[in-house]
Amino acid sequence: MSLEEKIATKQAVICVIGLGYVGLPHAAAFGQAGFRVVGLDVNPRRVAAVNQGVSEIADVPSAVLAELVAAGRLWATTDYRCIADVDVVLICVPTPFDATKTPDLSYIVAAAEGIQPHLRPGQMVILQSTTFPGTTEEVVQPILERSGLAAGRDFHLVFSPERIDPGNPTYSAHNTPKVVGGLTPACTDLACRLFRHLTAQVHPVSTPRAAEMTKLLENIFRSVNIALVNELALLMERMGIDIWEVIAAARTKPFGFMAFTPGPGVGGHCIPVDPYYLSWKAREFDFYTKFIELAAEVNADMPEHVVHLVAKGLNLLGRPLKGARVLVLGVAFKRNVDDARNSPAERVIELLLEAGAHVRYHDPYVPCFRVGGRALHRPEVLLESTPLAEGLAECDAAVIVTGHTNVDYRSVIERAPVVIDSVNVTAGLDGAAGKVLRLGAPLPAPG
Repeated sequence: MSLEEKIATKQAVICVIGLGYVGLPHAAAFGQAGFRVVGLDVNPRRVAAVNQGVSEIADVPSAVLAELVAAGRLWATTDYRCIADVDVVLICVPTPFDATKTPDLSYIVAAAEGIQPHLRPGQMVILQSTTFPGTTEEVVQPILERSGLAAGRDFHLVFSPERIDPGNPTYSAHNTPKVVGGLTPACTDLACRLFRHLTAQVHPVSTPRAAEMTKLLENIFRSVNIALVNELALLMERMGIDIWEVIAAARTKPFGFMAFTPGPGVGGHCIPVDPYYLSWKAREFDFYTKFIELAAEVNADMPEHVVHLVAKGLNLLGRPLKGARVLVLGVAFKRNVDDARNSPAERVIELLLEAGAHVRYHDPYVPCFRVGGRALHRPEVLLESTPLAEGLAECDAAVIVTGHTNVDYRSVIERAPVVIDSVNVTAGLDGAAGKVLRLGAPLPAPG
């Protein structure tokens, strides 16, 4: 039976390499669509959890995972030998950068090297990890072809960017449109047929490079626009104008405007990372992405401004930042998720510690949070989330970095001596006037 027939009848067995924030949702989605799926991960603890039906990813409820495992539609292993028995392989591994903002493709390389000894004719390999244009053909293809098989002839090779948005209740792997770029038209067609089992909206592009660039464009677009409003927020503070009011007014225009909001910086796996992937690759073509890198720089500087606002808030009380007890509210990279990767809270806390403040944090989703251990802050510190009431009772200032909706901000305003709100969650609450410093808004009147 051909791979096309196996996909059409859902008899194709799918292997998902990497069972994290991207891989597990895709594994579960294909399992729910009727395919048999094997998850492959180097972490034995994660593999054991999946096989027990226990999900470590909030977007995949344990009840859903347990049902798939019990039905024999999903199981996990650490053994790459399973590749020989599957028809499709999805690579969903991390693509971070190192301390010098150089792309780290070690996880992709390791996955490709794990696949290569077990690759057989007729299989399809789909890279989903966000990366720079050329990775599929320049990095993955040569490794896989060490098997003696030729990509596009003996096996199918495709790039299809992941678009998982942690915590998004509307869009998931089941209904988010997919972009697909294969090495050959036949590769693209097969991948499109596969992904149409998840979503009817599948958009083919001409090459893997076009698909790789699509994901970078999506996230660089956000990075640049966030940087724009962050820079305007700093200006609005000096001008005595509330940028949140201005954004609310501007978004009433039904065309030609898309609202972005300022904040303490950008976090997660994509927006802080993707601009550097493209700028690094661009240098190969003697091209410097000055505009994109400037936007990344503006966003990276926002934690320092937040700490500056903390110092201003304490100054209203006649207190220095050194020795002050500061409670950070929210360390996840976005509201209502447990994902703290590249969270701006890390740099905010490091700067507070360097200034001599005593820092605690409260986050209902993140029980432990590690900061430091790098050039910007050598000491490594492991913090544990403090109960909100306890943290408020003992703090001199509270700084809201991530605006989780299940935090009682009225209580924060009532109990904290001064509040720094970097995400505008206190706007309009009673008692905020005169006590809350909002990023991008005029300072409270002296009282």
